[in-house]
Amino acid sequence: MKKFKQIALLTVLSNLFIQPVWADEAAMQSLKGRLAELTSFQGKFEQIVKDQDGNELQTGEGAITLAQPLKIRWQQEMPDDTLFVSSGATTYYYDTFAEQVTILDTTKLIDTTPFVLLTTQEDSQWLKYNVALNGQEYLITPKNKVDSQVEQLTLRFDDKNDGLALLKVNDISGQVSTFSFKESKVNAPVKESLFEFTIPQGVVVDDQRGSD
Repeated sequence: MKKFKQIALLTVLSNLFIQPVWADEAAMQSLKGRLAELTSFQGKFEQIVKDQDGNELQTGEGAITLAQPLKIRWQQEMPDDTLFVSSGATTYYYDTFAEQVTILDTTKLIDTTPFVLLTTQEDSQWLKYNVALNGQEYLITPKNKVDSQVEQLTLRFDDKNDGLALLKVNDISGQVSTFSFKESKVNAPVKESLFEFTIPQGVVVDDQRGSD
């Protein structure tokens, strides 16, 4: 499995650049403040993937659970059955079709996708990215020295419950993946077992925790 496919699940985790109306330290602190209040988030999502010309490539659906700090469960149900689970320090990516599990260092993922910023308040990680506010949307872009699979992450909150309403990923291939969330729960209790993963017997294991 190529590294790009592993990260694409989040970024799922382009060449579209938006001129922000508010792009400074205040935008970053505003976003961090909203995320700090989002101690947990659960919901279902619908995904649309388009190429750089706006042509629809595929659709999908799944479920997401986030919890502070650095805990993620991203279950893609369609078109492929894949699971991305982080307990904090360690992240597992399970592709059932390929029968392969990839093990990753969660903190290193922040160097390749800003999606992990949704679950951490660490200044050292946030300083790797620029944050801008354009209307109701936060735009997160990696700084020049960050080797990221993502060119821009767009995030919009739900006005009704302060959860996630939309997440859009512009990746380095030019594709744009848009995730719309529904049936969401904000700051509800989350079972720790959701962020645990047991490697199934007989699958290929690719442990990348020691790689750069």
